[in-house]
Amino acid sequence: MLVHLREGVWQIECSGVNVYLAAADELTLIDAGTPRDGGTVRTAIREAGFEVADLGRILVTHFDVDHVGALASLAAETGATVHMGAADAPFLMGKEVPPGLTLKGALQRVSGVFVDQPDHDPELVADGDEIGSFVAYQTPGHTPGHTAYVSDDLDAAFVGDLVVERDGELRPSPWFITYDTESVRESIHDLADREPAVDVLGMGHGTPFARSGSVRLAELGERIEAE
Repeated sequence: MLVHLREGVWQIECSGVNVYLAAADELTLIDAGTPRDGGTVRTAIREAGFEVADLGRILVTHFDVDHVGALASLAAETGATVHMGAADAPFLMGKEVPPGLTLKGALQRVSGVFVDQPDHDPELVADGDEIGSFVAYQTPGHTPGHTAYVSDDLDAAFVGDLVVERDGELRPSPWFITYDTESVRESIHDLADREPAVDVLGMGHGTPFARSGSVRLAELGERIEAE
């Protein structure tokens, strides 16, 4: 289902995960859903008033099957440029294997067999990189290369699995699907301190905030600091 969050920003409800569409300087997808979500994403792009071929870039927050499952097929069909944090890109391309000694790494190893590799290596993203109207913020913890993307022009931040929303409240990425919980906490503080004030906060799981998103992230930072 397609949900209009604000001018130029849509949530695409996929199989237990959110994908986002942004009409920025070029049509941009943030994450790509599970392997079975390609059709859902294509339909949503058309419902938003675009053609699938209009897709110019895909910003990947991190390597997990529910965020990159349909990536290869969408990139191949559209020729969209894929951008991804450098520490996660080798997992996507099969050049490195997630560490099996952690629960998160073991889950990625098992689920990774369902992820098709794109035809081309992604463009590697570093902290502070500008990608059109977006700025990349390294937010490690959930995965080593986890990256958030913020567009001041769109008044929106897309934060992947750095946080989840439950019952109207933000929570840090749960420990059992996270590489490093302390790094998650540090990344929440860092992003809240550095990102511009934006209304939309789009996370991978839960209901995105269409108003005061950066305020809600800052409030989470204060709450976990007090714990």
